[in-house]
Amino acid sequence: MKSVSFVNMKGGVAKTTMAVNVADCLATRHDMRVLVVDIDPQFNATQCVVSGEDYKEHLDNQRHTVVDIFDDSPRPVVGVVAGADTKEPLSVEEIEPLKIKDNFDLLPGALELYRLDMTGGQGRENRLKIYIEHLKEKFEYDVVIIDTPPTPSAWMSSALIASDYYLVPVKPEPLSATGIDLLRSVISRVTKNYGLKLSCAGVVLTIAEENTKVFKGAKHFIDNNNYWKGKRYAQHLLKRTEVARQQGEQGLILDTNDRELKLALSKIVVEFLDRIGLES
Repeated sequence: MKSVSFVNMKGGVAKTTMAVNVADCLATRHDMRVLVVDIDPQFNATQCVVSGEDYKEHLDNQRHTVVDIFDDSPRPVVGVVAGADTKEPLSVEEIEPLKIKDNFDLLPGALELYRLDMTGGQGRENRLKIYIEHLKEKFEYDVVIIDTPPTPSAWMSSALIASDYYLVPVKPEPLSATGIDLLRSVISRVTKNYGLKLSCAGVVLTIAEENTKVFKGAKHFIDNNNYWKGKRYAQHLLKRTEVARQQGEQGLILDTNDRELKLALSKIVVEFLDRIGLES
């Protein structure tokens, strides 16, 4: 099983779009068992594959979210009959992902992540790694994809600690391209501080308009950067307004009639598998 964090320090670069659609393509086209872990407090990946009504029902039924991984403190609860009591935190063995479709599971995100204290010294940043280690035995996933928030935070650190690889989606614009060097410094610091063996699974250009100067400039920057050289994927994700529109209704790229876009995604996934050492 390989675990991969999808990371960028900037929002609006189609990071979540890449995460859920790579997962869907792996499950649908490559018959691989995939889990997406939504560790972004804005839970955008969850909203891409779960309707608002179904998500509300999920929470109302007290089914599990990523909060259950990190919330390791007993909580006081008050019942009408039993009165005051204490609710013990769940063990990682008790946390069950949500099935989205065949081969594709999700551990939903939740806004409640914001209320958790993730200051250093508590060990909470290691709990996602512990959970993923447990998954290797129980669910036999081929790939775990972690969708991270677009800011340096304890959540991003936790994702990197739990990962074998990280993949960087980059929108071809000057700020996004140069911002990946800042991302590299953050990843380097986390890697050194926690003694990680973390490899880069590459850089994917997203929301790409092939014949523009900014697209060509972004390619040139990455291909000539001392660190990122050789890490850019041969295929990029094309700009399509239909993708953003369909996400609001839980539509994914393979559900569209856009042959060119689906082919682009398929090529990205084949290279992704090669870069993380899995056969396509």
